[in-house]
Amino acid sequence: MSFEWLVALRYLRSPHRPAVLRMITWLALLGVAAGVATLVIALAMNTGFRRVLRDRLLGVTAHINLKPVSTSGIRDYRQLIRKVDAVPGVRSAAPAIYNTVLLSSGASARGIVLKGVDPALETRSDEAMQRIVSGSANFAPDAEGIQGVLIGKIMATDTKVKVGDYVTMTSPQGSLTPFGMIPKSKRFRIVGIFDSGFYDYDANWGIVALPTAQELADIGDVVSLIEVRVNHLEDVDAIADQVKQAAGGGFLTTTWIDENRALFRALSLEKLVTALFIGLITFVAGLNILVVLAMTVIDKTRDIAVLMAMGARAGQIRRIFLLQGFLVGALGSGAGLAIGYAASWCANTWRLIHLNPEVYAIPYVPFHASALDAIWIFVAAMLICVVATLMPARAASRILPVEILRFE
Repeated sequence: MSFEWLVALRYLRSPHRPAVLRMITWLALLGVAAGVATLVIALAMNTGFRRVLRDRLLGVTAHINLKPVSTSGIRDYRQLIRKVDAVPGVRSAAPAIYNTVLLSSGASARGIVLKGVDPALETRSDEAMQRIVSGSANFAPDAEGIQGVLIGKIMATDTKVKVGDYVTMTSPQGSLTPFGMIPKSKRFRIVGIFDSGFYDYDANWGIVALPTAQELADIGDVVSLIEVRVNHLEDVDAIADQVKQAAGGGFLTTTWIDENRALFRALSLEKLVTALFIGLITFVAGLNILVVLAMTVIDKTRDIAVLMAMGARAGQIRRIFLLQGFLVGALGSGAGLAIGYAASWCANTWRLIHLNPEVYAIPYVPFHASALDAIWIFVAAMLICVVATLMPARAASRILPVEILRFE
């Protein structure tokens, strides 16, 4: 062990230091630990929200939407799907049509989004079709010729329906008669209930076979858009451009990032603001380290003078106090990381913090502590602690032994 390390450890562990100095040292260490732990937990919560929202969004929505520029829809969608499937990086492509309809069941009625899909293609990519908690995705008509519909778990609870019950869907795209526009209604049988884990979809979406949705909307063999899933999300922008080129003129593409840009931009801003404000806790703890070392320099002035009189160089004295601040910062940062990661793991594993899914879209606060966050938090905390030691360490190295020992 070097001379500087030996003296720095003795100064920190000495039982003969003033009680006030020992107390402030512990407060500085606890301050660093509290600041680091709080920052880890806050960033883990932000990262968890971002990851869960992204995963659940992508489970029920497309990575890329291929839409026609005109409002007439896509008629040659089968040929278009073959072109899109041939684009490198595309995992699947499926047609879809969206209608806003009125669902009626008994005395209750509510507006929902009714999605028409090709079951064979959709089952491969849409997680809502894979997370059926009751019934099945068999849209075949029953003995009376009534088509099947899948609805979300929350919608089923709110409307008090179950698998096998019948509901009525009313579309605003009706038939023109001498008495005006008559809305088109059609009965459906609940064949399955899905639980995507995303409130908006589970509460407001229904899924039917594509021909049924086309018949209800009275639009013929036309779809609204082509939904594309890719193999690697990081390539989604490049693949979107290739899909647009393969489709030819008259089409545009939007990615899942474009569709949810405002949401993820808000989360990014929240992460930055959180890091800045909670980082002030670590900054205050760094000021405590400055106070500790300044008081230590005053308390150990004679010891420093004796060491310098015995041959210790100014650089060695400076390193002694730098090492003290480094040790306090390292112990506090290490303890804070351990506490923060442990708390985040427990809160995420047992879902300790519950949320209202109507407001936050998910029923609990997710935590995901990132290793990259841990690295920069530790580096930032250590930088604050080391910078706080510079002034006291410089003051200690400039002590003149002759002036201190003259009257001893």
